[in-house]
Amino acid sequence: MRNIFKIVTVVLSLLTLASCSKSTSGNSKLTGIPFNNPRYGNYIKGNAFESQKVPLGMVAIEGGSFTMGQVQDDVMFDWNTTPKSIHVRSFYMDETEVTNSEYFLYIQYIKDVFPPSEKKYKHIYNSVLPDTLVWRKSLGNTDILSENYLRHPAYADYPVVGVSWLQANKYCKWRTDAVNLKKLIDKGYITNIFQNDSLRNYFDTEVFLADSDKLFDGDSTVYKRGIRTRGTARNSQSSFQGRKITQADGVLQQKFRLPTEAEWEFAAKANIENREYNNIRGRKKYAWNGKYSRETNKRFKGDQLANFKQGKGNYSGLSGWSSDGSDIPIKVKSYPPNGFGLYDMSGNVSEWVADVYRPIIDSEANDFNYFRGNIFTKKMIDKDGKVVIADISDNTQVEYETLPNGKIIPKQLPGSVKYIPITKGDTRLRRNFKVSDNTDIGDGDKNSSRFYQDDEDQFSSKPTMYNSPRKPTREIDPFTGEEVLVNDAKKRTTLISNKTRVYKGGSWSDREYWLDPAQRRYLPEYMATNHIGFRCVTDNIGPMSNDKRTAKNPSR
Repeated sequence: MRNIFKIVTVVLSLLTLASCSKSTSGNSKLTGIPFNNPRYGNYIKGNAFESQKVPLGMVAIEGGSFTMGQVQDDVMFDWNTTPKSIHVRSFYMDETEVTNSEYFLYIQYIKDVFPPSEKKYKHIYNSVLPDTLVWRKSLGNTDILSENYLRHPAYADYPVVGVSWLQANKYCKWRTDAVNLKKLIDKGYITNIFQNDSLRNYFDTEVFLADSDKLFDGDSTVYKRGIRTRGTARNSQSSFQGRKITQADGVLQQKFRLPTEAEWEFAAKANIENREYNNIRGRKKYAWNGKYSRETNKRFKGDQLANFKQGKGNYSGLSGWSSDGSDIPIKVKSYPPNGFGLYDMSGNVSEWVADVYRPIIDSEANDFNYFRGNIFTKKMIDKDGKVVIADISDNTQVEYETLPNGKIIPKQLPGSVKYIPITKGDTRLRRNFKVSDNTDIGDGDKNSSRFYQDDEDQFSSKPTMYNSPRKPTREIDPFTGEEVLVNDAKKRTTLISNKTRVYKGGSWSDREYWLDPAQRRYLPEYMATNHIGFRCVTDNIGPMSNDKRTAKNPSR
C-alpha cells in the first residue's frame, strides 16, 4: 500500500511539472508574453530546432581548421597555392556532381514555366541550355558526344558539362525554389500546383516570404494553411488556416549555392582520414588517403582510383588492365568516396567554385570562411515600402544582357525579387565593410595601389593591375547593316578580371598533377568546357556538429 502511495505521488508530481512546463514553454522567459498567440500580438517564435536534416543527395561536412594550398612541387610555376591556415564552417555538400538527368529536369522545368514560344520569354530557355558544342574538335571525331551526352539515357548519371559559372549559379537558385515548393506541398501548406494546368507553376522562395500574393498569378486559394497558432477560432474547411510562414519558423530550406574555394578544398582533402587526436599527420595529395593513384586492394590492384588522363593519348589505360574505366567523364559513384563520403573530388570533371580568381591568397585575407567575390546588395523597396518584384505582365518585356561570347541571358527571371547595390549611407560608420562590390578589395582596387591618394576620377585613368580584355561593344556593320559584337582589339596582359572564376580538381582530360585538391585554375564566368561541371552546397544552421567527440588514432 505504501509503495502504491509513493507511485501515485510521483506520477502526480510529474503531471504537475509537465502541466506547468506546457503552460509556460510558449512564453518569453524574460517577459512572460506568449509567442504565436493572436490574443497577445501573435509574436513569432519558431519551434525548437534540434538539428538540421541533411538535404537530399548531400552529406554533412563538419567544419574546422586546415592548411589551404600547396602540397607538392609547383611544376607550373603559378605561385598561386601558397599555404595558409583557414577555418571553414560546417556545411552540406552534394555527394556527387550534378548529373545530366538532374540538370535536364531543370531545363524541362524552365521550358514549362517560361515557354520559348512566348515572345517575351524567348531567350530564357536558351540561356539555361548547356553548350553541347564543347565536345567538338577540329581534328577529332566527337560529334556523337555533342548530339547525345546531355540527353541520351546512357549518360543520364554522368556529370553535366558545358555549363558556365553563371548557369551553375542559376541552377542553385532554381534548386532552392524547387526544394522549398516540394516541401510546402508535402507538408500541406500549398496544393499540388503541378496538377493544375491553369496555373503557371513558378515559385520563388524570396517572393513567397516577401509577398506570397504575387505568386501563382495572384491565386491565393493555392495556399491551404499556414503555421497553426493557439487561441484562433477554427475557420471553414475551405479557408486558409493559421498564419503565413516566415523565415523565423525554420520550415524552408536554406539556399543552395556553389561552394567557396576554401570549402571545396577542405571537403576534398577530408583531413579526418589522417587526423591523430588533435593533429594532422602529413598532407594529402589526393582526395583519398595515400600517395598513389592506383588501387592497392588485391581484387582491383593496379586500377586507377580516379578518372584522369594517364599520358599522351592515354585516357583510360590498356584494355582490361590498369584502366580507370572511361575515356570521357564516367558515371558518378564509379570510384570509392573520400573520408567525408564525397565522390569524384579528384578526377572525372573539374568543378566550378564561387570565388573570383586572384593569383595569390594574401596574408591579410580573412582566415574565417575565406571567400573573394562578395557583392553586398539589398532588396529594392518602392515608395509604398514594399519589395519590388520583376514584372511579368503582358505589357512588360524581360530585361536581357549580352555576354562577351554573344549569348543572351535574362538579367533576372521575371517574378523574382529585385536587388540593388548597397549605398554609402548603408556603410556609414561601419568597420566590417565599406563598399558593395568587394571582388577586388585589397587586390587591384585604389587602396591597394600606389595611387591610393588619388580621387576616383584620377584613379580610373591609371593603368589597372589586371589589364584584361574589355567587354565587347555593339556596333553596326557598314556592309550588312546588322548589329555585331566587336571585341577589344587592344593588347592586353592578362585574362584575370573580376569576372574570372576559380575551378578546382582534375578531370578526365587532365594529367595526374591536377588531381591535387590544392591546385587552382580559372576561366571567365560566361565560358564553358567539356571538362568542368559543378556541385552545390548549403549552409549548416546551428551547432557545428551533433556528434559526440571521440578520440581517433588511425595508427592503432
